[in-house]
Amino acid sequence: MPALQENVTKEIVTERLKTVNGPDFTGNIVDLGMVSEIFIADAKVFFSITVPAARAQEMEPLRAAAERVVKAIPGVTGAVVALTAERKGGGMEAPVPQRPAPRPAPPAAPARPAPQAPASQSHGKRGVPGIEAIIAVASGKGGVGKSTTAVNLALGLAANGLKVGVLDADIYGPSMPRLLNIHGRPQTVDGKILKPMQNYGLKVMSMGFLVDEETPMIWRGPMVMSALTQMLREVEWGLLDVLVVDMPPGTGDAQLTMAQQVPLAGAVIVSTPQDLALIDARKGLNMFKKVDVPLLGIVENMSYFLAPDTGKRYDIFGHGGARREAERLGVTFLGEVPLEMGIRESSDEGRPVVVSKPEGAEAKIYRDIASKVWNRVNEERGAAEAAVPSIVFE
Repeated sequence: MPALQENVTKEIVTERLKTVNGPDFTGNIVDLGMVSEIFIADAKVFFSITVPAARAQEMEPLRAAAERVVKAIPGVTGAVVALTAERKGGGMEAPVPQRPAPRPAPPAAPARPAPQAPASQSHGKRGVPGIEAIIAVASGKGGVGKSTTAVNLALGLAANGLKVGVLDADIYGPSMPRLLNIHGRPQTVDGKILKPMQNYGLKVMSMGFLVDEETPMIWRGPMVMSALTQMLREVEWGLLDVLVVDMPPGTGDAQLTMAQQVPLAGAVIVSTPQDLALIDARKGLNMFKKVDVPLLGIVENMSYFLAPDTGKRYDIFGHGGARREAERLGVTFLGEVPLEMGIRESSDEGRPVVVSKPEGAEAKIYRDIASKVWNRVNEERGAAEAAVPSIVFE
């Protein structure tokens, strides 16, 4: 309600935040300089809290307390509060030290090294008939907009002329039914193979089609792996140029199942600019590296906010952290997606911005990211083919 929104001011929010104690109860988070610039839009409050990097993991209760007191302010309809941790001098924390190299073994008879299979065709990884390429969209932690990025990436690939499918591999929190406004249960072929659901030109499969939205999935590792395998291989996908897989956050059973058993063409990592998110994003990057999955690039989501009334830019969660991380790791930086209310609203309505506002600036950003991702897929294909020795008859 407009009257309520006008009553919510930065001063009121700041005064409430002064009731939140800082680390070790030394003063409050405002006077300690831990609170970023506060932005208010549509009665929602956005800000971040800077905490010591070495103690970041124990600061979640502090963030939750700040969120609680702000949400309790009359007129506030929501709050987005993020933790950010910066080491002195800015940037990411020091790279994870590598294990010391093992002592060299005694000399042995020289042997020819075994040829390495290309990453997309590794031994033990069986492809899916009809699907040319499978791309994983992953993040090190939840809440960074991975599913929204995945669905708009898929729609961007489709807008660029490709035949696209989406596999919602987030068993515990499937988002695709809501994001794509798809309801009902999938049909079967001969009672065995599932037919994918469809909307906006995408073929889609999700655990959300098979269970009610509010049903908790209390599954252990083997059940998760079995469900993923069935949704991937026991679905009538038909002919697709690319299947986009929305991975669950983190580096658990689902991620390892996909990375080790499926010939992934590559992985896209989604992160916000803040250092804590990037710390977790690095874990995802390292996991895919260890299982020889090509890294297609990093997307910086919620990169900045443009106030709709003034056009002023706010770097609520910091800015440029994902780009710097990509440069540090030698990984392609795919683009910056703004923190835009239209993206959130269209996603909640089941009309992603690439199809609801195809001529808008945000849709163009996603289409550009899709083009870069597909170029990277083709680059990795070329590198894999070049790595295979050819036999020449003379």
